[in-house]
Amino acid sequence: MRFQLEGLTVYFPYEFIYPEQYQYMLELKHALDAKGHCLLEMPTGTGKTITLLSLITSYQLAHPEVGKLIYCTRTVPEMEKVLAELKELMHYRQRYFEESGGAPPILALGLSSRKNLCIHPKVVEEGSRESVDAGCMRLTAPWVRERAQNDQDIETCAFFDGLDAAGPDGRLDPGVYTLHDLRVMGRKRQWCPYFLARHMIAYANVVVYNYQYMIDPKVSQMVSREMERECVVVFDEAHNIDNVCIEALSVNLRQQTLDSAGRNIATLRREIERVKETDAGRLKAEYQRLLSGLQAHGALDEEDTQRWLANPALPEDVLREAVPGNIRRAEHFLAFLQRFLAFLRQRLAVAQVQNDTPASFLQALQETVQIEGKTLRFCYDRLTSLLKTLEITASDDFGGLHAVADFATLVGTYSRGFAIITEPYDDRLPSVPDPVIQLSCLDASLAMRPIFSKFQTVVITSGTLSPIDLYPRILNFNPVCIASLNMTLTRECLCPVVLTRGGDQLPVSTKFDMRSDPQVIRNYGRMLVDLAATVPDGIVCFFVSYLYMDTIVSRWNDMGILQELMQHKLVFIETQDVVETTLALDNFRRACDCGRGAVFFSVARGKVAEGIDFDRHYGRCVVMFGVPYQYTLSRILRARLEYLRETFQIRENDYLAFDAVRQAAQCVGRVIRSKADYGLMVFADKRYQRHDKRDKLPAWITQHLKDSHLNLSTDMLLCIAREFMRSMAQPYDRSAVGRTLLSEAAVNALDTAAPPPAAAAAAGGSMAPMLLD
Repeated sequence: MRFQLEGLTVYFPYEFIYPEQYQYMLELKHALDAKGHCLLEMPTGTGKTITLLSLITSYQLAHPEVGKLIYCTRTVPEMEKVLAELKELMHYRQRYFEESGGAPPILALGLSSRKNLCIHPKVVEEGSRESVDAGCMRLTAPWVRERAQNDQDIETCAFFDGLDAAGPDGRLDPGVYTLHDLRVMGRKRQWCPYFLARHMIAYANVVVYNYQYMIDPKVSQMVSREMERECVVVFDEAHNIDNVCIEALSVNLRQQTLDSAGRNIATLRREIERVKETDAGRLKAEYQRLLSGLQAHGALDEEDTQRWLANPALPEDVLREAVPGNIRRAEHFLAFLQRFLAFLRQRLAVAQVQNDTPASFLQALQETVQIEGKTLRFCYDRLTSLLKTLEITASDDFGGLHAVADFATLVGTYSRGFAIITEPYDDRLPSVPDPVIQLSCLDASLAMRPIFSKFQTVVITSGTLSPIDLYPRILNFNPVCIASLNMTLTRECLCPVVLTRGGDQLPVSTKFDMRSDPQVIRNYGRMLVDLAATVPDGIVCFFVSYLYMDTIVSRWNDMGILQELMQHKLVFIETQDVVETTLALDNFRRACDCGRGAVFFSVARGKVAEGIDFDRHYGRCVVMFGVPYQYTLSRILRARLEYLRETFQIRENDYLAFDAVRQAAQCVGRVIRSKADYGLMVFADKRYQRHDKRDKLPAWITQHLKDSHLNLSTDMLLCIAREFMRSMAQPYDRSAVGRTLLSEAAVNALDTAAPPPAAAAAAGGSMAPMLLD
C-alpha cells in the first residue's frame, strides 16, 4: 500500500498494516524530523524490520538530504533476512514509478567478514575467520603484488587483481545485494566480493552489517569512518547492546596469550635482523615517518589491504602526535614490548585476586619497569607500522601480540570506566589454576558516545527493551522518542503463566539455596513430563546456565524422569559446541515435523536463546526454569555494578533484575513469530510472582498475564495448558481483519483525522489510544 503519514508518502509492501506498525512509524518519523535519537520497543512477530525499512527508505525518498541507512544486526542470517525484505520492498515500490520512468535508483548491500564473502578456492577453505584474513593478506598485500610483477611464481588473488584492473568500472549497479548475490557477482565478473563491498558502501543508500562494524573501534575506524553525519543508524535486536559495547573495549590475557606474544616478539626480532641485512632502508624510512608523526604521512591511513584492525581506542582518544623517541626504532620498540611482557607475566603469577584501576596499574608499571603510561597509548599503532614495514602477512600468527598491544593502548588511554582484575583461578573451579588478567570496560556509554555524537539519528529497537527507561541511563544519551508498543490480537494467542509450586505444593525456584533441593528438581521434572503429555509438537526449555542444565538433566536421569519424558517426546540438548547444537536443532525440527514431538533443552544467554526462532509447531510451549541472573560473584560484574551506582546512580538490585528479566523475556519470545502463531509461556520460579520481577517484563507479555495465571501449582498449570491448547486448536478466524489490520483507506483516514504534528505533540501524543482501540 501507499499512504500518507503526517505529509510523508510511505511505501509499504503489504495490503494491510498492523496498528502497532503504524504507531511505530509515527514515532520513528518524529525522531527523524527532530534529528534526534530514539528508543523503540515493538512486540516480536509484528513486522518490525519491514516497518523500519519502509519508513526510512520513504523518508530518504522525500528528503534527499538524509544520508544512508546503516542497519546493524547481530548475525549473518538476520543480515540476509533484512536484505531479502528490502529487495521485496524495492520491487513493490517500483510499481508506483513505472509511468514516470521508474523509481529513483537505490543501492543496498550487506558487508560481512572475509570468511563470509571470500570466493578464492584456497583461502575460503581456511577454518577460522583469522585464518581467512591471513590467507587473504598473503595474496593481496601491496608488497606481495609488487613482487609478483617481477616473479611469476608468487601467487596473488585473481579476484582482487580483477577488481583492481577494472578501475572505475569496478562498481555495483543499483539494486539490493545480499552476501550470496555479492559472491555470485564476484564469480561471474572475477571480482573480489569483500573489497567490492568495502568500496561500494561509500556510494550505497542502505548498508547492512554487524554491530561490531559500528561499535568496535578496531573495526569501525576502518569501515565506518567516512560515514556522513546525516546517516540514520539502526541497531536491531538491541536488548543486549550494552554488553556488546562492554565486550568491544575489554581484553583478557592468559598465560597462553603471553607465551604466544613472547614467540611473536622473537619472530619480529629475527625479521628485523634479516631486513637490516637485506634492505636497511626500509627501517630507516619508517623511522623518518615516525619522527614526523604517524598520521602526518598517512602511514596508517592507506588502503586497508595491509591492515588487520585499527586502533582499539575510540577515535577522539587516539593521540595525533609523533611517536615517543624511545619506541621509534624497531629494536627499541621490541625491547619495550619485552619489558611490558615481563611485567604482565609477573602480574599473572599472583596467588590472590588483585584489583587495580588503570592509574594504580600504570603506577606499578612505572615503578617496576620504568614504562610511562603515555608510551603505552602508541603501542598498537607502532606495532601496526612495524608489521607493515617488515611486510608480514601471517596475521593469524600474531594474535597474542595484538592482544597485548590492545591491552597496553587501552590502559594507557583511559583512566576511568575500566577495571583491571587479575585472578589466579576461576572461583567455580578453585582447584584448577587458570590465571587471567582482565581489562574490563565498565561503562557501555564509552563505545556509544562517538556514535551518538557523530550521527544525527540513532534508532535502538528490539522486542524486549523493558524496562525501557534504564537504557538512556546506561548508554548516557537523551532520546527524543521513547515508546513501548503493545500487540493487537484477534485472539489470545499468548498465554504467559507463573508457576510457583510443584504438584506437592512446595515452592520451586533456582535460587542458590534451593536449586539443589531434590524436591525442587523432582517438581520441575514432573511438571515437564506432564506438560509433554499435554502440549503437542515442540517444547523449548531454558535453564539459567550450562552447569545447572547439566546438573538437573543428570539428576532427572537418576530419578527416571528423563526416561518417562522420552516416552512422550524426544529430548535434544544445546551444548557449547556449535556443530553439535546445529545437529540437535535439525533433528529437533525433524521430530516435530514427523509428529513425534520433541523437547529442546537450552540455556539463557546462549546462541539458541539469542538467534533461533521456534515458530509454529516447533515451539508450542516455552519453559523458563528460574531467573537467569548473571554470576553475581563475578568480580568483573561487581566492579561494573559499583561503577553504575557511583556514575549513573543505578542500584545494584535494579540492574541485576533488569538484566535477568530481559534475558527471560528474550527466551520466551522465541515461540511467537507472527500473530497467527501461538504459544504457552511458563515462568517457572516463585520469584516471578514478585512485582519487582514481573513489572520489568515487556508490556506485550504482561498485558496477557491474568491474575488467574499467577501463583500456579503444576496441576493448575496443566488445566490452563489444556484449555489454551484446546482453544487454539479451533479454526483461526481470518475474517476479523478490522480489529488487528488497517487497510490503505483506513490508514489514510487516520492520517486525515489526526491533528497536525505540532498539535499532536501539544496534546501529549493522543494518537496511540485511538490506534490501539
